[in-house]
Amino acid sequence: MTTTVPTRGMELRSKISKDGQLELSLVDVDVPAPAADQVIVRVEAAPISPSDLALLLGPIDGATLAASGTQERPIITARIPPARLPGLTGRLDQSMSVGNEGAGTVIAAGDPKLVGKRVALAAGGMFAQYRVVRGSDCLVLPDGTTAAQGASAFVNPMTVLSMLETMRRDHHTALVHTAAASNLGQMLVRTCLADKVPLVNIVRSADQVALLRSLGAVHVLDSTTPSFREDLVEAIAATGATLAFDAISGGTLASQILGAMETAAARRATAYSRYGTNVLKQVYIYGRLDLRPLELDASFGLTWSVSGWLLTSSLAKSGGEVVMRLRARVLAELATTFASKYTAEIGLAKALDLDTLRRYSRRATGEKYLLTPNG
Repeated sequence: MTTTVPTRGMELRSKISKDGQLELSLVDVDVPAPAADQVIVRVEAAPISPSDLALLLGPIDGATLAASGTQERPIITARIPPARLPGLTGRLDQSMSVGNEGAGTVIAAGDPKLVGKRVALAAGGMFAQYRVVRGSDCLVLPDGTTAAQGASAFVNPMTVLSMLETMRRDHHTALVHTAAASNLGQMLVRTCLADKVPLVNIVRSADQVALLRSLGAVHVLDSTTPSFREDLVEAIAATGATLAFDAISGGTLASQILGAMETAAARRATAYSRYGTNVLKQVYIYGRLDLRPLELDASFGLTWSVSGWLLTSSLAKSGGEVVMRLRARVLAELATTFASKYTAEIGLAKALDLDTLRRYSRRATGEKYLLTPNG
């Protein structure tokens, strides 16, 4: 069977004007013929992740969201608060493609051996019907792997494995993780169990506690309970965790984690110091689920650090050999350790339905939508 190679395709674009107006729309774009080292991928699945939402919506005032256009070509608009515009200077008046990663089928290629292969890729611009990328950017999926299974083969799995690489490189032996009931959090639970890494999981409800315990997690804490602070100290003391990865960022949670680490470390100290213990306590912020300012009360001595953590930077530090090893593990465990679950599958036009957009943009733990651009 011969596959027709398109010359035009549709993709979702996000644009913020200089006067602070966000516009989301579907745009027709050319699909050029692939060069010798390129392929055309028909995109069949792309997850909508928090980092995608940050580019898609920016720091909008959610109360200003409005819909227009047609059912086939919907348009979403919203206003950006004036105080937030200076931080967006680099993208103003630019129509930007969206979507970090996804999976699909190669329908044309400079190297014909790739045609017909189902691949995963993290090339950006994946909220589109077609992507032209270098063949070397594609991860050929095992036979029988669906596009939905391969759609999240990069960001979450590689984040989990890179977190553990960071832990070992920085000479820590255990982890604390927030928003731990997410797809990524569940992968981290399974990976830490397999690698025998002690893990403290922080969630926000009894249902999420039950979910992670069903996966075998030992230390699962509900941050909404009255005993959370005490429970956190005991879990950190039991695991020896001195490193945390925080997806929340805003509010006091990072401060509470550092305080609990200091309290646990002080139990083991042989002498008092006015400067606190000499145990390094590290919190890496890798997400922004809470948009409030980060609050630190600095009651945990002076040997601590809070900094940002980015997957691409971590992989660059690890080097090509490590990256290839991590990718091989992801492929081998794609249907088990690194399996993702999705709340719903939606097409491009549905992604710009106002009610649907409000649901998938809530950043609710455990809710992840899958975009099917050719569905």
